[in-house]
Amino acid sequence: VTSMGDSVFEKCRNLTSITIPNGVTGIPQKAFKSCSGLQNVTMSENLESISSSAFMYCSSLKEIEIPSTLTSISAYTFNGCSKLTSIEIPSSVTSIGTYAFENCSSLTEIVISENVTSLETKVFNGCSSLSKIVIPENVTSLGRYAFYGCSSLTEVTIPQKVTSINQSVFSGCSGLTSINIPS
Repeated sequence: VTSMGDSVFEKCRNLTSITIPNGVTGIPQKAFKSCSGLQNVTMSENLESISSSAFMYCSSLKEIEIPSTLTSISAYTFNGCSKLTSIEIPSSVTSIGTYAFENCSSLTEIVISENVTSLETKVFNGCSSLSKIVIPENVTSLGRYAFYGCSSLTEVTIPQKVTSINQSVFSGCSGLTSINIPS
């Protein structure tokens, strides 16, 4: 297998595990959307792209390893993956789309690639368990509502290169006690 069509496994609620073969370089839109029983995903070692909403509402997915060949995480990719607890974004990734991790309410920690330059609108909105995040030094802008409702977040350091902090970035971050903004 070298390719899959859009929505190929969408709403396959009894699907619990999938291995994406190394011939596949891209996961199409909504490929596994609403596969609420999906727990284990083994990614292709040659994966370059994950399209919009690919794993949206995969509410049983607890962890996923992103291959070092991936260059971007599209909008809504892991939106609503409410059991996802941690994720490491490799240095090959340069962009993370809007709403990518929205409502990942069990996500406690995320490691973001140093090559990411912006955190888009609502990227971590509703990640109520997120207690630790390191915003990479190359980030220049924080999108609207990027961390909205991240009530477990206690401390944030804004990188030196950030020139734009948009509307309500930290709104609803009720546990936030310290923000370090460079001079």
